Amino acid sequence: MGRSLFDSEDTPPLAARLAPSLRSLAERGVYLGTSSWKYEGWLDSIYSRERYLTRGRFSRKKFEAECLREYAETFPVVGGDFSFYQFPTPEYWANLFHGLPAGFGFGLKVPEEITVKHWPGHARYGARAGRPNEHFLDAAHFHRAFTQVLEPHRGHVAVLMFEFGAFGPADFPSMADFLESMERFLQALPAGWNYAVEIRNKEYLIPDYFAVLARYNVAHVFNAWTRMPRIADQMKLAHAFTADFSVARALLPKGRTYEQAVKELAPYQEIQQPDLSTRGALRQLADRAQRVRQRAYVFVNNRLEGNAPATIEAIVSD
Repeated sequence: MGRSLFDSEDTPPLAARLAPSLRSLAERGVYLGTSSWKYEGWLDSIYSRERYLTRGRFSRKKFEAECLREYAETFPVVGGDFSFYQFPTPEYWANLFHGLPAGFGFGLKVPEEITVKHWPGHARYGARAGRPNEHFLDAAHFHRAFTQVLEPHRGHVAVLMFEFGAFGPADFPSMADFLESMERFLQALPAGWNYAVEIRNKEYLIPDYFAVLARYNVAHVFNAWTRMPRIADQMKLAHAFTADFSVARALLPKGRTYEQAVKELAPYQEIQQPDLSTRGALRQLADRAQRVRQRAYVFVNNRLEGNAPATIEAIVSD
């Protein structure tokens, strides 16, 4: 991946240290990135503050509009949570991908309109709140509203991730009901994309679940999340590697809620609470990918330890 005209002694220190290591790993099929990118807490470590000055003052608007290009000078992939909340327009996608280097990839979350069985009873959902979602696991709608629109930019899509919230008995009376719905959906998906499934029901981590994903070369997302087994424990489960690539999302330490993490760790300028278990598991995942010659996509969130780029540095340096 090429560098820009800003590549000099002025490159922020953490970016300068990380870029060569991440480029080398990407050449071996291991892609490490963060869960998002618009964090002012990374200024002077990943981002050059002077790039985002307007009339001599830092411009948040300029930063948020342009920092992805600088991010891509260091990292080979990035997570896209934004797509969980909307079906982006063709214009949005075109603007997002404009100017990015060839080979830079996104791990995109599929819109919740495909993965939510019942709409949450929250005011932001308006008249839909609390009601069944008519497009839950609707493969035709997914293709029409998402992959078809995204097609011109396929080269920038590393993996499409279906994130499911924790299901209760009202959603699926049994595990078999979930798997039956999932199999019908996976069977109908448009071909040619890398798909991955992230679940939040630890009781679903059984051979039958992994077998359904494996039949369609869909990866299980090894996810660090408050009420899920640690990534290291998920990796030890029989048949947990279900595709010819692997995906991990290091979101939250076990036992910590999203709200707690935001309160304790923002504005994400430095590591505050190291999670050695998750670091070790992600290192093992990267080692395995190289050993078996498969791709691995790893996305690290600020809310894991306090600063995702520094966590990635710890993973690749230890």
